[in-house]
Amino acid sequence: MTPAAGLGFKPQHFQEALAWPAADLWFEVHAENYMVDGGPRLAMLEALRSERPLSLHGVGMSLAGTTDPDPDHLAALKRLVDRFEPFAVSEHVAWSRLDGRCFPDLLPVPRTNEALSRLAANIGRVQDAIGRPIMIENPTHYLALRDHEWSETSFLSELARRTGCGLLIDVNNVVVGAHNLGFDAVEWLGAIPPHAIGEIHLAGHSLDAEGTLLIDSHDEPVSDRVWELFDGLIDRIGPRPTLIERDGNVPPFATLMAERDRAQAKLRGEFAVAA
Repeated sequence: MTPAAGLGFKPQHFQEALAWPAADLWFEVHAENYMVDGGPRLAMLEALRSERPLSLHGVGMSLAGTTDPDPDHLAALKRLVDRFEPFAVSEHVAWSRLDGRCFPDLLPVPRTNEALSRLAANIGRVQDAIGRPIMIENPTHYLALRDHEWSETSFLSELARRTGCGLLIDVNNVVVGAHNLGFDAVEWLGAIPPHAIGEIHLAGHSLDAEGTLLIDSHDEPVSDRVWELFDGLIDRIGPRPTLIERDGNVPPFATLMAERDRAQAKLRGEFAVAA
């Protein structure tokens, strides 16, 4: 598939998603929303897949957890992959399960040698189960953890080297982390090897109630800083499939498409007018 820009699919936009004339438009869905046996969700996704390429983005595999991926969850993911044949499957460098309990968040992990081995093993288990490489997304940071043995960029690069997975670089996550922890976003992006980057995410963020932390809220337009870094990243590595994420305060489909078209213009090497 030629690198193009896509949107996170929202059911309220179903008819417009099918009818919109952009030939190279694609959609991402969160895999867990479609791990059902039947009904309108799967029927909607079948119709969308008949017209558009899809990617599956998981949020619940808990790859950085202390146990193997849940076998039922993994089997459900495989069924989706086999049924919808997405062009990409991705997950997060995070954990969300402990002692049989699930947490509604993507929780961070110290970048230790032990965590690296555990993540690599779990990524391998997922890839073996679904019969294809996945991509893993860099996390959002709100506080500095102790006991790191790797820089984040080296940790991600080593995971890709050990497992053959790709990296999904969320530029908004980098911007949020750079603000909250004080690192340089340009240097961070420059340390990721271009060959490992398989996809890019762009999203909006907001300030917390005290006006101190940036929150990866996905409820605002893509910020100027994220666009600036995205432009520089594409100039360095070339075009990659790029997603516009919006999960709160969801605007009309045409508004999202304006952001998508701005990303698409950059991927095509065209002059992009600010949305």
